[in-house]
Amino acid sequence: MRAAVVSNPSTAAADRRAELAAGLERVRARIAAARAAASRVDDVTMIAVTKTYPASDVLLLTELGVTDVGENRDQEAAPKAAAVADAGARPRWHFVGRLQRNKCRSVVRYADAVHSVDSVRLANALSSAAESVRDRVPLEAFVQVSIDGDRARGGAVPDSVDPDVGVPAVAAALAAAPTVRLAGLMAVAPLGWTPERAFDRLAAVAAVVRAEHPGATALSAGMSGDLETAIAYGATHVRVGSALLGMRATLR
Repeated sequence: MRAAVVSNPSTAAADRRAELAAGLERVRARIAAARAAASRVDDVTMIAVTKTYPASDVLLLTELGVTDVGENRDQEAAPKAAAVADAGARPRWHFVGRLQRNKCRSVVRYADAVHSVDSVRLANALSSAAESVRDRVPLEAFVQVSIDGDRARGGAVPDSVDPDVGVPAVAAALAAAPTVRLAGLMAVAPLGWTPERAFDRLAAVAAVVRAEHPGATALSAGMSGDLETAIAYGATHVRVGSALLGMRATLR
């Protein structure tokens, strides 16, 4: 009878570390090439989006020099952030998924930045929740922009005068919040749009917001498949998942 093969946890961890290191090298090379092609001299922050991946992957990424980690769902992010903190690592956590107002009090306890503020009501709820967390630095917040105006996928609407979901109103609410800092804008290229068209539109919206709020210089745009185009149009933050960690299981 053939003996059962027992996996070696240390070997598995070393193999995973090597996989992540290779992915990280490829992504960093892509970012560097995109910055050079766009004659960018400023830095571009890579956010490693670790949804569906374990805290052990986050710890390996921090060992490899990754400083910024993104999550989409609070029910996964909160315990993962706690596990990572318990292990002694302190990455900057970015909440990049759709956020419900009733989750704000949980999210502000671990997130350093929220990229998905798309209404004045959410901005106010986030600010109120941040007030309850003692001794924290202001929470960075991005206005999520619906580039095509379709609210079904989330995002405030450019050029809208709606007092709750217009981009100008949401930006103003964040700028006025004492516990939040308006960092800039975030968007995802809509289905059916080329990245060039989407990020050109986002850059135009960003220029309007910056005219009113000069400190809102951050632009969170671009993912594994379109980060080069996003950088060409001014992205300061790119959110990378599969190109770094591999293909993930389908979320339910």
